[in-house]
Amino acid sequence: EAGGILGTRRNKGLEAPLCRTRLSVRRVVRQSKFRHVFGQAVKNDQCYDDIRVSRVTWDSSFCAVNPRFVAIIIEASGGGAFLVLPLHKTGRIDKSYPTVCGHTGPVLDIDWCPHNDQVIASGSEDCTVMVWQIPENGLTLSLTEPVVILEGHSKRVGIVAWHPTARNVLLSAGCDNAIIIWNVGTGEALLNLDDMHSDMIYNVSWNRNGSLICTASKDKKVRVIDPRKQEIVAEKEKAHEGARPMRAIFLADGNVFTTGFSRMSERQLALWNPKNMQEPIALHEMDTSNGVLLPFYDPDTSIIYLCGKGDSSIRYFEITDESPYVHYLNTFSSKEPQRGMGYMPKRGLDVNKCEIARFFKLHERKCEPIIMTVPRKSDLFQDDLYPDTAGPEAALEAEEWFEGKNADPILISLKHGYIPGKNRDLKVVKKNILDSKPTANKKCDLISVPKKTTDAASVQNEAKLDEILKEIKSIKDTICNQDERISKLEQQMAKIAA
Repeated sequence: EAGGILGTRRNKGLEAPLCRTRLSVRRVVRQSKFRHVFGQAVKNDQCYDDIRVSRVTWDSSFCAVNPRFVAIIIEASGGGAFLVLPLHKTGRIDKSYPTVCGHTGPVLDIDWCPHNDQVIASGSEDCTVMVWQIPENGLTLSLTEPVVILEGHSKRVGIVAWHPTARNVLLSAGCDNAIIIWNVGTGEALLNLDDMHSDMIYNVSWNRNGSLICTASKDKKVRVIDPRKQEIVAEKEKAHEGARPMRAIFLADGNVFTTGFSRMSERQLALWNPKNMQEPIALHEMDTSNGVLLPFYDPDTSIIYLCGKGDSSIRYFEITDESPYVHYLNTFSSKEPQRGMGYMPKRGLDVNKCEIARFFKLHERKCEPIIMTVPRKSDLFQDDLYPDTAGPEAALEAEEWFEGKNADPILISLKHGYIPGKNRDLKVVKKNILDSKPTANKKCDLISVPKKTTDAASVQNEAKLDEILKEIKSIKDTICNQDERISKLEQQMAKIAA
């Protein structure tokens, strides 16, 4: 019968409207286990209260979370600072609570190391990147000395992002339109991509194995870059035609997901295949709000959560292989607008409660966790919600990645929950520029550092030390000789006196 109606309408030239109707009906009834994701804010006593969230006009998330700590960029007089709170440290946060406060300008972005839950990087208006080691049980005193300061940008640093699979590799992007990739273990800038962007970089995203990065820029271009070859692999001009900031992130299948604005200032999201960026795989217009959409992506479930700055809602979409490819699932709404947002890695979630995402929403004066669950009747572990996920073990050492190797994340099962292991201290050893031999043993305590290496300065220091030791020895010899002489004279004096 439906075929008959379709035939009749086609004769009357009504095929297009009918197709649209049928597509929309299909979209409504599409089966998905994430259709009924249930979002809920925690009770007041489980929030972090009385926090002066940073007022800097910068479109970063201002918050970074891992299974141990939540870090929040805050207002600070005379420099830049951020709070690091153990997850259980809820309630009112005292004004005198210690902070991480080594920057001389406001902090713009922070990112936890995926391979060590006690190491965090920060980028600041003071043009530096700093890497910090947080004590295992949190801060008892304010932290002013970073483990390493990475200097190389000539303007403020607004983006920091750790490599997903290689230990110790950190990317930073600044308002000098440069991207620098550092080996944190040696404190060196090993790659400097300073001629690929003609305008401000809005964001940078690594792909699943860290072999490529994608960037969104003020010149309205989305670029896919091979950082080690220092070449642009794919590029799309005017990915979104509006003038307001865009975002671009890699998905697990290698496609690129972008958010931006149309020429009429409507917010858009789009899906692109880097092998052919002429036309998007999918393009959706959402609304006319002017907040930048921050995308948070879960590669295990292929869900993207969009949190608009200044919005009071989180929209989520499922990415699939079937048209229209980006499927709207639902919206979590609350009353207060969000100043920023933290996103918990999968290993920090409560699998016993079927929790598939946890956000840390920043208000003006507090941080409120929001828990997303998929309601299930069974108490058993839900394999379909929790495929093996990226664990904290690095798949590569920094040197291996810089030499050209790639590796996917090392996966762990969440069947019995995730128990954080003991993290070892971050060590930074300056590399000897004269010593070009590869290190025999690349495994190290926490951060891969070349062993038995010294830098050029230390070679000079050793020479000076030798000189000083010789001088001390000669002085000691002289003193011994004088001692002998004095004792002889004393004996002679004694004889004369007798």
